[in-house]
Amino acid sequence: MQKPVTLAQFGCGYWGPNLLRNFSALPDCRVKYVVEHSAERRAFVVANYPQTIPLDVMETVLADPEVDAVVIATPASTHFDLTKTVLDSGKHVMVEKPMAMTLTDADELTELAAARRRVLMVGHTFLYNDAVAYLRDLVASGDLGQIYYLYAQRLNLGVIRSDVNAMWNLAPHDISIINYILNDQPVSVSATGKAYIQHGIEDVVFMNASFASGVHASVHVSWLDPNKIRQLTVVGSRKMVVYDDIANDKITIYDKGIDRHTQAHPFDDPQPARLVHRSGDISLPQIDFKEPMRTEAKHFLDCVRTGQAPRSDGANGRDVVAVLEAGTRSLASGGAVVKIDGLRSARP
Repeated sequence: MQKPVTLAQFGCGYWGPNLLRNFSALPDCRVKYVVEHSAERRAFVVANYPQTIPLDVMETVLADPEVDAVVIATPASTHFDLTKTVLDSGKHVMVEKPMAMTLTDADELTELAAARRRVLMVGHTFLYNDAVAYLRDLVASGDLGQIYYLYAQRLNLGVIRSDVNAMWNLAPHDISIINYILNDQPVSVSATGKAYIQHGIEDVVFMNASFASGVHASVHVSWLDPNKIRQLTVVGSRKMVVYDDIANDKITIYDKGIDRHTQAHPFDDPQPARLVHRSGDISLPQIDFKEPMRTEAKHFLDCVRTGQAPRSDGANGRDVVAVLEAGTRSLASGGAVVKIDGLRSARP
């Protein structure tokens, strides 16, 4: 059995219980503390996780040498300050998305983790999703041909936040997936949105991102929609793919496209290429699907033990923040195209 990792978790509200359940279920992990301001949520911890000590302040955690790492599942606006405090205390951190609310803060956290030689991992859960991994491999294999464009939809009549808009709440998932499967990052973004329920907090956002390769990606997010949709469509020159996160068959591959047929013509009678629709087989690959959060939790523990960089490390998280920050500037300017600041020159 591997050396157990002792954790503390900050926050046990909307998303926190899922993290607590997964980390508590791992045999090589001990969740010693949960820090939560709400007495009701602390009572939840007592009733369901008697081996875990609920606290209402974090100082005990920071001073406890037994605690190897902290998982942060608090409101987005608190992520930077809490992550910085934990890293400064010498502990590893897994922080939920987005890792910070500005690119400057995201870069500071990444640099601090490197200076302290601590693991910094961002909770981009879909990077640990078996269907997303399959899609990434499919794109990399070239079987889809040249990637033309992608579009994602993350819609629901769901929880309406007051601290961040729908873009900051929902789009990190799709941005992280798109960057991951393309192994690339966009160079510019434009975004438009509307706030209907609360002033200044967009309930629906339409984002367009452009890549230096010529690939175009669109992201539509809303917590004010009648249908629950979690889809990403990838259109290539040879084949097209739909990833549907809430379907039983999560990946559907369509052998569809437009083929160009050229024919020899006399020099004085040039003719354009003949465009022919192709509609072939539809494939539903079998994927050994495991709960992504369990895979994510195991990965974090492995990184804490070995010191290896997580798949969703600080650099990965700051790339997503860079897109969101540019999207915020675009929203404020009525949808103008905004160049993304601080692009990394190379990706792993």
